[in-house]
Amino acid sequence: MAFIKRIFLFLLVNMLIMVSISTVLTLLGVRPYLTAQGIDYQSLLLFCLVWGFGGALISLGLSRVTAKWMMGVKVIDPVAASPDERWLQATVERLATQANLPRTPEVGVYDSESPNAFATGPTKARALVAVSTGLLRSMQKQQLEGVLAHEVAHIANGDMVTMTLVQGVINAFVMFFARIIAFAAGQLVDSEKRGLVQYVCVILFEILFSLLGMMAVAAFSRYREYRADGGGADLVGRGKMIAALQALQRTVEVPELAPQTIAAFQISAGRRSGLLALFSTHPPLAERIRKLQQQA
Repeated sequence: MAFIKRIFLFLLVNMLIMVSISTVLTLLGVRPYLTAQGIDYQSLLLFCLVWGFGGALISLGLSRVTAKWMMGVKVIDPVAASPDERWLQATVERLATQANLPRTPEVGVYDSESPNAFATGPTKARALVAVSTGLLRSMQKQQLEGVLAHEVAHIANGDMVTMTLVQGVINAFVMFFARIIAFAAGQLVDSEKRGLVQYVCVILFEILFSLLGMMAVAAFSRYREYRADGGGADLVGRGKMIAALQALQRTVEVPELAPQTIAAFQISAGRRSGLLALFSTHPPLAERIRKLQQQA
């Protein structure tokens, strides 16, 4: 039942994105970019910018809602909260005050054996910090404090918005250059085959450029992780931040969350090597610990 619910929500969000972007394109009066004279570059650029940024921004705007629905995050109710949940709420509230956030993020717990945590939300005033039940069971409170500080640092740094804007730029460039190259390839064949050739080339080059774009986004994300580690250390001390990462090292590292769904700000990172390491949004835990120890 949970799997069916996630599929339904995924389709619903994507349908909303398509309807919203199509409406915006109509209101802006964007004309087809292919004309009898060739490519209308202004229309093509506007088309790519709207589609590239539109999907990313809508996903960001819905990130808290989709996180609650798809991950099953239950926001802590102060009235019915357990002692551990009250501690979580109070700790995030204290860290948010230290980080000068305009408003305390919502704090939630979701059921998962994987020790993990993430932060998401469209703005610093409308954020969510969620931790898994596996993380709560596997960590002491001092270590948990380091995890929560890391997530609050992500919010304070504006990482969700920054990563969304970077993704929007990448999306727009991928669409723009894939269509220009596809148009050029279509000119090399007969007019009867031109439409099919352009269609196939758009798909192929979007896949190729998307892979390159994913590497760029992942590299920037890894930089933001180091920065959030430093921010977390400033909030609770390097000792607690290092202890949190070392505790995660002793557990089974988990797969990464989908960046377009909930911004992928979980604290752990999958073990990847070689070419796959270029697609990892999080640096190896050992490297993160080493950097914190060097900074100390």
